[in-house]
Amino acid sequence: MLNFWMGFQVGKARRKYKVFYPMLYALESENKDAKLFNYIQRGHQNSLELKPIFFVMTVLGGIQHPLIAAGLGLLFVITRFFYFKGYSTGVPDNRLKIGYVRFCPNFSFQSCNL
Repeated sequence: MLNFWMGFQVGKARRKYKVFYPMLYALESENKDAKLFNYIQRGHQNSLELKPIFFVMTVLGGIQHPLIAAGLGLLFVITRFFYFKGYSTGVPDNRLKIGYVRFCPNFSFQSCNL
């Protein structure tokens, strides 16, 4: 459901920024809003690129530990939602924020200064 929603966001951005198929990304030489569209498109593409490994790891983990795998899968989907919302803003630091929790490069949940 999350990927469908992200796909709809890309579709809305295509209409808004006038980026038509078959172009995957907007070119800055042709469209002044290319970066804004590309942030939305790239956020969705990032999630699509992670789907195969996510499904494989969830199934493999679920064989032995189904409840843990389901819980971690749900956590992954929630974090991908916030990642997409942050990525589509165009501000790189927003990609790592989930509410008031921010993931630092050293993988801690503390407040970090980049």
